[in-house]
Amino acid sequence: MIGKLTGIVDSLDEDGVILDVNGVGYLVSCPASTLSRLAVGAHAALMVEMKVSQDSIRLYGFASAEEREWFRLLQTVQNVGSKVALAVLSTLSPRDLARALALGDKAMIGRAPGVGPKLALRIATELKDKAPSMMLGSEDAAAIAIAAVPRGPEGDAVSALVHLGYSDARAAEAVARAAQALGEHTETGALIREALKGMGR
Repeated sequence: MIGKLTGIVDSLDEDGVILDVNGVGYLVSCPASTLSRLAVGAHAALMVEMKVSQDSIRLYGFASAEEREWFRLLQTVQNVGSKVALAVLSTLSPRDLARALALGDKAMIGRAPGVGPKLALRIATELKDKAPSMMLGSEDAAAIAIAAVPRGPEGDAVSALVHLGYSDARAAEAVARAAQALGEHTETGALIREALKGMGR
């Protein structure tokens, strides 16, 4: 199995890249977020997911291990294949996706091409409880530097609520709602108070 490719970008199109690795050109499908960071002739390193079917072998490349993990997680939802998972990651950053899941915001998820209201609801419902672990990260996830971890006040607020006995899922959802209500750059204490008020309603 191929897990990572490092080489020179030979060509780019809207769906992917041909990456020249020591004279071998690998065709790799990528989300728009990854493609936007690449340039023809530039050196690139992609985290790769390889899919083998009866009639083909396809490679999917990502700028980070975090994006690849989201790609895998999205496909655990019924009727979400590689194409839809790429569309979601092309539309939403990992952080935006984690926030949409924590808030149950199916409208935001539904912005991705090919994701209708029913599928958006299914994604929001089935992955809601998995979003906090992707946001907060396990020790293993931290080792690969998952960028969707809430930083600063939001992360501290989630951590405080978990220490108070709330589940990861409930804490992340409450803090996401509090941050949305109070705006960005809100201090940890205010986020905790607002989150606790929200959970008490």
